[in-house]
Amino acid sequence: MLAGGAPCFALIAGEASGDNLGAALIEALRLRYPAARFVGVAGPRMQAAGCEPLAKSDELAVMGLFEILKELPRLWWLRRRLLKEVLSIKPSVFIGIDAPEFNLGFAKQLKAVGIPTVQYVSPQVWAWRQGRVRHMGEAVDRILCVLPFETEFYAQHGVEARFVGHPLADQFALEPDRAAARAALGLAAEQEAQWVALLPGSRMGEVSRLASIFAATAARLKRDVPQVRFMAPLASVATRELFESTWAQAASGIEIEVFAGRSREVLAAADVVLTASGTATLETLLCKRPMVVAYRMGALTAWVLQRLGVVKVKYFSQPNLLAGRAIVPEFFQAAATPEALADALRAWLVRARTQDLKDLENEFLQIHQRLRAGGATAAAKVIAELLPASETRA
Repeated sequence: MLAGGAPCFALIAGEASGDNLGAALIEALRLRYPAARFVGVAGPRMQAAGCEPLAKSDELAVMGLFEILKELPRLWWLRRRLLKEVLSIKPSVFIGIDAPEFNLGFAKQLKAVGIPTVQYVSPQVWAWRQGRVRHMGEAVDRILCVLPFETEFYAQHGVEARFVGHPLADQFALEPDRAAARAALGLAAEQEAQWVALLPGSRMGEVSRLASIFAATAARLKRDVPQVRFMAPLASVATRELFESTWAQAASGIEIEVFAGRSREVLAAADVVLTASGTATLETLLCKRPMVVAYRMGALTAWVLQRLGVVKVKYFSQPNLLAGRAIVPEFFQAAATPEALADALRAWLVRARTQDLKDLENEFLQIHQRLRAGGATAAAKVIAELLPASETRA
């Protein structure tokens, strides 16, 4: 707590998606507590919102069971340093944003000394390694869920969880303007052109596994559908360079518009989207665009997960999880071939003006409306419940 009773919030966010969530949450909390202090692991958006960085959020951008092994010493030292600094600050509340493998252990140590703890964005314990749920209550006082079906799972296990809506749902218009998006991107206004957006991921690991497959998919699709055009938004210079070099080899001679970020405009402008699994699938849904989803993890990680049988859900893409059925095609691991992906994309392009597409857009709209439950404002309200009575609204 700061002088005058203002609260201090410590936050740890992993990757770009966590940085976006953290920035919105900081703004919502600041409306309640104008004099509050924010410190933690932050990306550029959180820092712009006023978070004092103890480390950068991309330092936590590691995925995979075995891919993380080489990073363990660095992450161990990072967590040790951060724990020492956060304990010296004595925040009013600790908020872990996504990155559960890092944040939950961190939160447990803070909770043990009396600091209230929150996990914003539930780890997918309902999907795999469900035994982790029994440790959640030991680590955090509240879980803030962004998907509506998650709270029922936690309730079955006696863990306090609240659905606060997904902040992205409030940031996207219910009816995206495709013409305006294409104009903003400077795309050629060819009446017969059909634009396919390619989103191979935001992390180097994802892009390295999917770039060649996506490029080969584009080459195959272009052969069958000559009027198709391609565009890709890449989040960083490194992923952009990797994707462009791979494209030059696997899709030589095929033009592509590559953008530095601007994923929301690209999605709104597209006729169909080929995307890696993750937040991009939800953003595509919110833009009401048909999609094909691919997911490839490290071969050893995938083998272990399949052998252990720890995956407990039928689908992995967020649109299918939210709908409870297969409304978009998804391809996992070896099934994500250029042939399969191109066939699925071509099927959407053929149905561009059919009732099937209208039905999909309507279902996406209904999901969008369900996800609008307050987002960062609702999250800030739940977090406020954990503050001591002395730390009141300024």
